[in-house]
Amino acid sequence: MTKIAIAGNSGPKVRSDCQITLELTNTKGLQIEMKSKVASMFGDDILKQCNELLKFFEIKNAKLSIDDKGALPFVIAARFEAAVKQIIDTDKEFWPEMINENTYKSKRDKFRFSRLYLPGNTPSMMLNAGIHNPNGIILDLEDAVAPAKKDEARLLVRNALRTVNYYGAERMVRINQGERGIEDLKYLIPHNVHLLLVPKCESADYIKRLDKEIEILKKQHKVKEPIYYMPIIESALGVEKAFEIAVSSTNVVSLAIGLEDFTADLGTKRTKEATESFYARTRLVNAAKAAGIQPIDSVFSDVGDMEGLLENVKTSKGLGFEGMGCIHPRQIRVIHEGFAPTKDEIEKAQKIVLAFEEAEAKGLGVVSLGTKMIDPPVVKRALKTIVLALELGLISKDWRTNND
Repeated sequence: MTKIAIAGNSGPKVRSDCQITLELTNTKGLQIEMKSKVASMFGDDILKQCNELLKFFEIKNAKLSIDDKGALPFVIAARFEAAVKQIIDTDKEFWPEMINENTYKSKRDKFRFSRLYLPGNTPSMMLNAGIHNPNGIILDLEDAVAPAKKDEARLLVRNALRTVNYYGAERMVRINQGERGIEDLKYLIPHNVHLLLVPKCESADYIKRLDKEIEILKKQHKVKEPIYYMPIIESALGVEKAFEIAVSSTNVVSLAIGLEDFTADLGTKRTKEATESFYARTRLVNAAKAAGIQPIDSVFSDVGDMEGLLENVKTSKGLGFEGMGCIHPRQIRVIHEGFAPTKDEIEKAQKIVLAFEEAEAKGLGVVSLGTKMIDPPVVKRALKTIVLALELGLISKDWRTNND
């Protein structure tokens, strides 16, 4: 009895992907059929890779068909492996070597103004995402992937984490819910992921379980760098549990809110005025600030309304949020400009910091600026603004000299 497996995508609108059809046969030998839009330039390379993959998985009698739409080697490898694992019980994994650009690290307090969602089973959208300079890219294994394609997406995301250059953007993955999310981990933790988004989070217990499972995988694969979490609050219960979730692990660095699912849970409609979610957003901000982590706002779904997006960012920043999600690259610039400190905010922060440093140098216990007293929290906020302005290149390192 022959066994046939199909993996990948094909069709007139598919780009940078391929569809693999693998049939195990009783006839001795291998047959490879290839249809490719780039056959004249890369046909020999594709055939060579296919033969290497067949040898790696110890397949000796089979018919392999590849319908190529300009797929890169890491995509072909992922699609081939997905097909193999549909019909062969094997623990072998094939992934490309990680390119040098993908060894950069993240940090706990990295500013996260923008995070760009990319469907985890669509390679064409992964390849050039970094050139738009988002603070983070999200390879999405959850809502953006059809249930029947989730196993394939894991392999593709794993390979993308190892090979695609995102130009310094934090490498994020939104895992699935529940047990499927736990299963996702083994495809991510050994492969240089920086941060996991935890969807529809309603429990500190789930975050604690992530800690345990990830620690096991880190030890197995000798991963030394921390893996950070961004739980997404998307229900009424999640809102009420926000602080518990925020302090459930030292790996939680931010809390995000997902307003589409939240408003659905309330049984109401999401509006641009966002009055229906005002309580939830402020509750999440308060929980995050109390825990000492970043509150991150939801996505703005109208990708054509840049003015509306800017107003939304200003409102979000005014509530205390420190970033938001985006679903199209054109939103990134507006989000960055909206969350960046303004010229007035920077100048005020500089005056506060200089006044504090002058008072400290004189041994004064009281700090004042003009007729106003400056409390320690105000100084702390001013220092954060200065650090952010330096990182964004809005002021130079010798700003103190320029303000003398």
